Amino acid sequence: MKKDIENIDDIKDLVDAFYDKVRVDSLLGPVFHARIHDWQPHLEIMYRFWNAALFGVRGYVGNPFARHAALPLEAEHFEQWINLFYATVDDRFQGVIADEAKRRAMIMAHTFYGRIHAGKEKTLHDLPPIRKAP
Repeated sequence: MKKDIENIDDIKDLVDAFYDKVRVDSLLGPVFHARIHDWQPHLEIMYRFWNAALFGVRGYVGNPFARHAALPLEAEHFEQWINLFYATVDDRFQGVIADEAKRRAMIMAHTFYGRIHAGKEKTLHDLPPIRKAP
């Protein structure tokens, strides 16, 4: 049985594994590589973000949407991002916090996509609806 996400070390494992997949992904890799040249500072920000999101630990300061607003992101980018994130969580963890990480990622995908494409006739067809936390 896999363990749940329990601490910052687990978050680092999740974030590192997820971005390892993103970097080599044929759809997402080019988008990220065009903006990120030094990955370690980005990973450090993501550790703090997820630590705050999942455990309420202070340390993340920023506006994640602002960083993504100008990127050339379409529905397929968000769908692939969610697919990779869910697969990474499911490969490593199971439990209440793991489910919460997936739920929060789904909320972000829907929110970011909706804000980027506000007023346009586009939807995220392949993303499941946002689920309530168990």
